[in-house]
Amino acid sequence: MALATILSFWLSTVLAESLGTLEIVQSVKRTIPWGLLVLIPALALTGFSGFRLGAKWKHPAVVAKRRRMPIIALNGMLVLVPCALFLRQLAVSADFGSTFYAVQVLELCAGALNIVLLTLNFRDGLRLRRRSAA
Repeated sequence: MALATILSFWLSTVLAESLGTLEIVQSVKRTIPWGLLVLIPALALTGFSGFRLGAKWKHPAVVAKRRRMPIIALNGMLVLVPCALFLRQLAVSADFGSTFYAVQVLELCAGALNIVLLTLNFRDGLRLRRRSAA
């Protein structure tokens, strides 16, 4: 759920910026903060369940997943959430100046990082599942 939510935010932003009008960009930027109501609990649940299920495992994939989760969480809470809220404010006031686009680039880069890290965690989780089922 966390991966799908971040991916939908990221793709919505890229499509709105590249193909849409300013009204579409405003709509996307006003909507994304509402999606945080889904994303934040999904990330928390992902981290909690991962730590709980793999707490005593020493498998390299589990260790890698454990190392990625703090980066994902910090990136989300310190970069993505503030960027989403700030961009919403700029979009609502139709302030599409250089600050908007600088923060937008930061948000897209941070979002891409979380997409990559969550995808790696998802992949490793599937491999571990197959391994334990065998």
